[in-house]
Amino acid sequence: MASLALSYFSSSSPLTSSKDLSILFLSKNPARFANAGYPIKLHSHYSLQFHRVASFLSLRNSRPAPSAISASMATGSVKEVLPPPLTSTSDPPSIYDGTTRLYISYTCPYAQRVWIARNCKGLQDKIKLVPIDLQNRPSWYKEKVYPPNKETTTATNQSITFTPWMYNYLELVPSLEHNHEVKGESLDLIKYIDSNFDGPSLLPEDPAKKELAEELFAYTDSFNKALVSFFKGDANEAGTVLDFIETSLSKFDDGPFFLGQFSLVDIAYAPFIERFQPALLDLRKYDITEGRPNLAAWIEEMNKNEAYNQTRRDPKEHVETYKKRFLARL
Repeated sequence: MASLALSYFSSSSPLTSSKDLSILFLSKNPARFANAGYPIKLHSHYSLQFHRVASFLSLRNSRPAPSAISASMATGSVKEVLPPPLTSTSDPPSIYDGTTRLYISYTCPYAQRVWIARNCKGLQDKIKLVPIDLQNRPSWYKEKVYPPNKETTTATNQSITFTPWMYNYLELVPSLEHNHEVKGESLDLIKYIDSNFDGPSLLPEDPAKKELAEELFAYTDSFNKALVSFFKGDANEAGTVLDFIETSLSKFDDGPFFLGQFSLVDIAYAPFIERFQPALLDLRKYDITEGRPNLAAWIEEMNKNEAYNQTRRDPKEHVETYKKRFLARL
């Protein structure tokens, strides 16, 4: 009798605890394993590791070392092939055909929130990514998928100058097509995906952590507005809001994230800190991590998350984007 121990993990959700399986193959000729016609099929974002063990009794001790698991998770051997953005000349998908679709822009931080949540839940095969070119977007998107909502109509009528934290209202991404309905608003969508789809839970059950989560969700607008105002030179509350983030990251000691362990709160802030950090350093010579070790550690840990990394843009792109928006004011 020969045995193989098998372990698998999701490279798209590296902060999910790995699960170990042991499979026992009974054969008088172990060499036949290499040619056995018993394929094991997993979704594309899972990886397999096989370890030969001497006997059935040793299977219970065949778990891979934690360090090896962490390294493999951080590496992420399989990456999603991203589709090109749809433009004004692109045909619409078969809308409301039962397919779950996430409409995003690769450059929108609000859309990135939902994209990260999708990846962390391991839903690449269940939620189809549909990127939209916001500079040349197809007319059918607003007409058939996500008609203008109240906030957009009101703001447009009042001729308000849209600031970066309001782009999601103007551009109407992200949106999620699910169960023949379309839903919007990024914070609502990340909670919806976490509650209505399979995969690891991205919010804790601890009441104290839930309370802090809601406080931090509510603070996202204040955080974004303060840092954008710093770019524009209108006010300098950047230090205050960043200190609030630094303090919030110290509330729980069971991990480096806002709620200790990775959660939707980290997803809510990551796209904006990803942009503010390089742009403020380049344009304002302001290092958001200086004197803030918790924030520095949080950024370091987030950058190990392959589910998040697959949504990130080159920091130079963010710097150029903010230069175009704000350089005339500096």
